[in-house]
Amino acid sequence: MKEVQKYPDARREEKLQAFDRLLTIMDQLRNLCPWDKKQTIESIRHLTIEETFELSDAILENDLEEIRKELGDIMLHMVFYARMADEQKAFDMADVLNGISDKLINRHPHIYSDVEANDEQAVKENWEKIKLKEKGNKTVLGGVPNSLPALIKSIRIQEKARGVGFDWDKKEQVWGKVEEEIQEFKTEEEAGNKEKATEEFGDLMFSLINYARFAGINPEEALEKTNKKFIKRFNYLESESKKEGKQISEMSLEEMDVYWEKAKKL
Repeated sequence: MKEVQKYPDARREEKLQAFDRLLTIMDQLRNLCPWDKKQTIESIRHLTIEETFELSDAILENDLEEIRKELGDIMLHMVFYARMADEQKAFDMADVLNGISDKLINRHPHIYSDVEANDEQAVKENWEKIKLKEKGNKTVLGGVPNSLPALIKSIRIQEKARGVGFDWDKKEQVWGKVEEEIQEFKTEEEAGNKEKATEEFGDLMFSLINYARFAGINPEEALEKTNKKFIKRFNYLESESKKEGKQISEMSLEEMDVYWEKAKKL
């Protein structure tokens, strides 16, 4: 193993005590609180998903204080799952933490072994190859969860394919594919072939996501920022027109556009 400089952490003992405190509180809640006693691994699943989206919102807003709070909520859920699994004699928090530590060591042979990886791409390729061996997947894409949202699934599919060398060489080639897909979609849409146009639109989105990857842009993050921007501007349009006694449903597009242009300058 290569010699690694230890991160100076004056609060390490305090962090360990804080984690022990959370484990203790979880024990108390599981034994004494009627609601916590009733929960199962399945029953809190939807709450975990909600907390994850709340963390995502805080990250997009770059709100570090809110990120701190949401990380605490998610940490609670992780401790909760481990406690319930421990009750079933399946695994406990020590198994969880040792498992992830072992995984990190195994997937970073350029740090903990003699493998060379001098750039980010080499690290990613090693990661995907090791992951494929660990999971015993019969196919490269076998590890992509079926339940992932389509946009995120596209990103993961493309990353995994790249991990084994199946990818374009230059982003100019990818843009050429985008232009090709635009034309194919336009042809089918203008012909009124909805089923084929839908298929071509999916191809177009996939190629745009691919280009975003080459450009170093996270397309999910980019789209969510646009969503938030649109909501902010539309809310301004709605509130400001209402102040002037106008009903948005009765306004023309030209009237709305006046407020929209003002909102863009805020």
